[in-house]
Amino acid sequence: MTSFDASTLQLGSDSKIPASPEEARLDRVPNPQADTLYLTRFTCPEFTSLCPVTGQPDFAHLVIDYAPKDWLVESKSLKLYLTSFRNHGAFHEDCTVAVGRKLVELLEPHWLRIGGYWYPRGGIPIDVFWQTGKPPESLWLPDQGVPTYRGRG
Repeated sequence: MTSFDASTLQLGSDSKIPASPEEARLDRVPNPQADTLYLTRFTCPEFTSLCPVTGQPDFAHLVIDYAPKDWLVESKSLKLYLTSFRNHGAFHEDCTVAVGRKLVELLEPHWLRIGGYWYPRGGIPIDVFWQTGKPPESLWLPDQGVPTYRGRG
């Protein structure tokens, strides 16, 4: 495992919301249970970004599941990273997959999946799902718990 310096973390210090995902910094910390296969889930029910064409806000419920190896994502930095999309113009598919790929690049997990459950705009909800491949055979994968969009009917 690579050496680790906790003093470089955003955790425990004043942090501003990054202006864009490109400016955001994700921090990782050593996994104290690296010898154990398990699932970590982050749920972001109030993810926002902007439509790159109209500038209108888009809203999503993101669910990120990953099986860590040597590293964990530090949750404050993840919150700041996800919040940095608030003024970022990108389509639903781009936002969802970009978040997943950024985490894979940082953490090099056994496996990761992300579900982006986007609220309707123009009458059509768009759900986006991405994963790194087949999950490890003995990994417990609970349902992401987000029902498909039904409207009022």
